[in-house]
Amino acid sequence: ESERCVLEKNLVLADRGENVDVDRGSVFFVGTATVIIRYGGFTILTDPNFLHAGDHVHLGYGLRSQRRTNPAIEIEDLPPLDLVLLSHLHGDHFDRVAEEKLDKAVPIVTTPHAARYLEGKGFRPPSALNTWESLLVRKGDARLCVTSMPGTHAPGPLRKVLPPVMGSMLEFAGAEGGVRLRIYITGDTLLYDRLREIPERYPEIDLALLHLGGTRVLGLLVTMDAEQGVEAMRLINPRTAVPIHYNDYTVFKSPLEDFKEALAQAGLEDRVRYLAHGDTYDFEVPGNGGR
Repeated sequence: ESERCVLEKNLVLADRGENVDVDRGSVFFVGTATVIIRYGGFTILTDPNFLHAGDHVHLGYGLRSQRRTNPAIEIEDLPPLDLVLLSHLHGDHFDRVAEEKLDKAVPIVTTPHAARYLEGKGFRPPSALNTWESLLVRKGDARLCVTSMPGTHAPGPLRKVLPPVMGSMLEFAGAEGGVRLRIYITGDTLLYDRLREIPERYPEIDLALLHLGGTRVLGLLVTMDAEQGVEAMRLINPRTAVPIHYNDYTVFKSPLEDFKEALAQAGLEDRVRYLAHGDTYDFEVPGNGGR
């Protein structure tokens, strides 16, 4: 496991005796930015959003948006979870269904801003990470290092209106140590200067989950659109990318077709796997014996 993880925060999970498979894993797309990642003995849920088509979310300051899609599964159908990763506290990432029905004992890793809110709602005190802070999660022989990545949800003055966001870097290690798999989740960020630090620190990223959608609030872009998504691909340079968060709300203005078109023009289409709601991306991890 990476040294920075050992020196920082620790979380020990109960070992339920599951088989720790480091050769293959999967990403199941629920909808919006909600996925279930299974790898290396861990089951991780991201940004739980289980509202239905026609439901509204509040984005703060009187702003509302209507959901256009249904989640692929209901919150009651979730598998047993080891961890919830929450990029930020917004109604389309942590909704009233999650607040009411998510198991309050499941560990949550999130921003300090979101952690304060969740603790006030009776959730187990979350692991709050500032940018570049890491958490070492141990479960039997399995190891996972979660590091908070830079992110910005809005340009200039809108930053004061929208909640602080984080991306996440997940580094999975087996009992023998050494990172077997690295997954980067962008969170709701725009392309901006601080993202350049990510490939400097992590030159090898196996899988990136890209929050797209070209969300606009008061006419201003607050999540990556097709062009920014392609630039993020060039910058982060993952082996494989999966776009998520692209068609679920009326504030999402940049459809997936735009991203596909921009990717084709950039010659990067062979690096992307597309998931519809309810689809699973199954991947294999070559035995690299640590990086």
